[in-house]
Amino acid sequence: MFSRISRLTRREFLVYGPLSIAGLIGAVSGIKHYLSPSSLQKFKGSIVGANAKVGHLMRTGKFPAVVTTSSVETVIVGGGVAGLSSAWWLQKHGHQDFLLLELDTQVGGNSQSGSNEVSRYPWGAHYLPLPGPEAVYVKALLEELKVIKGDHNGSPVYDEYYLCADPGERLYFQGRWHEGLIPQTGIPPADEIQHQEFLGLMKEYSHRRGGDGKFLFTIPVDRSSQDEEFTRLDKISMTQFLDSRGWTAPTLRWYVDYCCKDDYGQAAKDVSAWAGIHYFASRSGKADNAGKESVLTWPEGNGWLVKKLEEKFPEKIKKSSLAFNIQKNPDGGLFVDTYDVTGKTSSRILAKNVIYAAPRFTAKYSVHPTLGKLTQPQTSSTPWLVANVTVTHRPEGRGHELAWDNVSYYSPSLGYIVATHQALSHLKKETVLTYYLPLTDEAPAVARVKAFQRDHSYWSNLVAADLEKMHPGITQTITAIDAWVWGHGMVGPGVGYLWGENRKEMQQSLGDLHFAHTEMSGISIFEEAQYRGVMAAKKVLERRG
Repeated sequence: MFSRISRLTRREFLVYGPLSIAGLIGAVSGIKHYLSPSSLQKFKGSIVGANAKVGHLMRTGKFPAVVTTSSVETVIVGGGVAGLSSAWWLQKHGHQDFLLLELDTQVGGNSQSGSNEVSRYPWGAHYLPLPGPEAVYVKALLEELKVIKGDHNGSPVYDEYYLCADPGERLYFQGRWHEGLIPQTGIPPADEIQHQEFLGLMKEYSHRRGGDGKFLFTIPVDRSSQDEEFTRLDKISMTQFLDSRGWTAPTLRWYVDYCCKDDYGQAAKDVSAWAGIHYFASRSGKADNAGKESVLTWPEGNGWLVKKLEEKFPEKIKKSSLAFNIQKNPDGGLFVDTYDVTGKTSSRILAKNVIYAAPRFTAKYSVHPTLGKLTQPQTSSTPWLVANVTVTHRPEGRGHELAWDNVSYYSPSLGYIVATHQALSHLKKETVLTYYLPLTDEAPAVARVKAFQRDHSYWSNLVAADLEKMHPGITQTITAIDAWVWGHGMVGPGVGYLWGENRKEMQQSLGDLHFAHTEMSGISIFEEAQYRGVMAAKKVLERRG
């Protein structure tokens, strides 16, 4: 299919060779090779994002005294996809007396989005795979939003405007761009065989059922088979699984590592084998008018879904509101003390039920010990850098044409997506590139501290240097770089977490306090966040009778 590519020269290897994040950061010091002196460290833009300082107020516990009191039947803490899904499900089933509290100035969590004069763009999650048979709540939402327009011969018919347009993916490898994300040329025949063996096993796993009759790997995670023959894969890392099969091909190892970072923000050596396989074997959705590998996406990514959910109950959302104390009410039910970030005042909300949909690790700061033993997640979340880069010209390059998702084999980043790819005007020259970099070279706590210490000049130059390696000369087309540092980007399903006792314990309610977050699934994807939100809402509805 492709012409044979010559091996890299020594010069090409020095320019395009594999980089760690540390190597890329080091390259910033030599960025004059790519930037003219007049443009060095002078990119327009800023660091945007959630106010971490406000969130960290929870650690101090120092808030003004409560001055007002109000009542509502159900309080939802956290306006990410889980919290919005709880609200959606409650409203959908006739429960209107609820209030959603969000710390940030906008809802959405890591599905937030932004825009400029060129395009809308994501600040995090940017696509949704076709939902499989177990993702019933996702399909219900998509039908409600008219993304699914009907059914033909048992397969959903999707609005084609929301299906990712071709070309979908390309990979920069050996000096040119290739179709897809798996290197297919310029590699030894023995390595090609390993590619086929791996992909063949993943396909087999996607169709197999366990002894309990359930599919081995599905979404939501909790609807997967719990056949011990396969859940024991959670006790080893994905790297150990590849070792056990003798799969040592560097290109295969790179691809698996890339995929683990894509969904989990962690390298294959740190991800459980069950989670690693789940990435490949759980996508079982289908469509009458698209291939099973298709995805749903929008210029603003999953921010489109967030906006549609928010539009259903805008008057029931209170932003810039931090819940810092959740206790039993002596008169029955619970009370939630909140801090108004804008007005700098505290108030109390009396409630019968509370759904805690904020990150679970934060609950230890706000849930009072008298409510019961609070199980903390025995996992960590990786910090990320997401940058939206506005350019005057669409980046091209030798080989396959510009795709929606563009990845370099030689970069520690996950590459970039083209925000205008879905727009009807996607052929115009100006566009926005959304660039993703998981900070995996150090322990999350260490990387998190360093990430917040670095300024806009640092991050913008780092991003420009990496893009320059993929597209020589692109720096001169950049008009702005805005960056968002996610301190806690996504939960990592480390070895032993998905099918261990800790995750089971976290799913338990504390009386009228219910929990909803992807930490309870171990996988930070839209489907899991929605599932946790719906499950918590169902508990509220059940207790109401």
